[in-house]
Amino acid sequence: MTRSTLASAPWTRRAALGGALLGGLAAACAVRAQSALSAQSAAQAGEAVEPRVATVAGGLDQPWSLAFLPDGRLLVTEKAGRMRLVADGKLLPPLSGVPDVDDGGQGGLLDVVLSPNFASDRSVFFSFSEPGSRGNGTAVARAVLDGTRLAELKVIFRQEPKVASRAHFGSRLVFGRDGNLFVTLGDRFSRRDEAQHLGNHLGKVVRITPDGGVPRDNPLVQRSGARPEIWSWGHRNVQGAALHPRSGALWVHEHGPQGGDELNIAAAGGNHGWPAITAGREYGSGAAIGEGEARAGIAPALRTWVPSVAPSGMAFVTSDRYPGWQGSLVMGTLKAQRLLRLTLDGDRVTGEQRLLAGLGERLRDVRQGPDGRLYLLTDSGDGRVLRLE
Repeated sequence: MTRSTLASAPWTRRAALGGALLGGLAAACAVRAQSALSAQSAAQAGEAVEPRVATVAGGLDQPWSLAFLPDGRLLVTEKAGRMRLVADGKLLPPLSGVPDVDDGGQGGLLDVVLSPNFASDRSVFFSFSEPGSRGNGTAVARAVLDGTRLAELKVIFRQEPKVASRAHFGSRLVFGRDGNLFVTLGDRFSRRDEAQHLGNHLGKVVRITPDGGVPRDNPLVQRSGARPEIWSWGHRNVQGAALHPRSGALWVHEHGPQGGDELNIAAAGGNHGWPAITAGREYGSGAAIGEGEARAGIAPALRTWVPSVAPSGMAFVTSDRYPGWQGSLVMGTLKAQRLLRLTLDGDRVTGEQRLLAGLGERLRDVRQGPDGRLYLLTDSGDGRVLRLE
């Protein structure tokens, strides 16, 4: 329409202006509706708003693992060799009866889990770096929680051989659905090639009975020269492990060297490649390790991180406490200082969300509590138990 036409038809101008105004309002409403829909979609995807972080207890010295007692108390390990109870947010004195640990470097008192029959046997299982005349090694002990002490303590497994090293002890403990115990074991850093040799426990996941015996259906029981406890091998330093809530498969993550952190499913008799294949590089020089990143007969990783995030602690989210999170896998990280949430489609990782950037803490352990909420341990000299609200 020309200017002269608009001048001779003022009603047309008003109509045009009114139409434009109505169109603008409609567009604004559409934008708001689309924004609301996008926010709803984001919430359904679990990426709208991060959960609030609440401190459950503080004053811990490099806490490493926690377990939930039926009465609501928490059982927490400290790397230096102390095991403590947390009751109603109060940190109680260390339990007596903990064995000596070699807490130099990455060693110390490590993972702790309750017996599947804890209500009747009051037993706890824990891993630690055990000192010895030839060095040290990861060991697993069983004891009865009797008030403020550990009683009837028995070491049920010892990693062989012991090595003079301050690094790569692993170690996470996970009970399988059949009642047998998975134990993750590091390669001890200086002996990495041993992770491919089956006559030792270095760089392995082992599976034992609750009294330390060998299950008859372990994959290498009949193989000459192999340690019968071995479940899988070719691992570097596994510090996160959890059972998939549907399949019951053991999922693990492990530290790479300079890059090459991995998420894997540790299947019976599986070789996970270290150090024959890896996406990681030698410290300092950046030189390649092994022969590429894939090889026939070696189980491929579900997810690899380059650069490293230094993963530690892991849990599947089975509760509906956090919108859109159910079915996700969450992991703590030390170097990245983030909580990672991985979305899954079966055994495939479909996405990654990095959370808690403002916390500025190394996250050593992640567990889902009986209340369905996620609990974290911060790795510092003034460590805390955190809960995601």
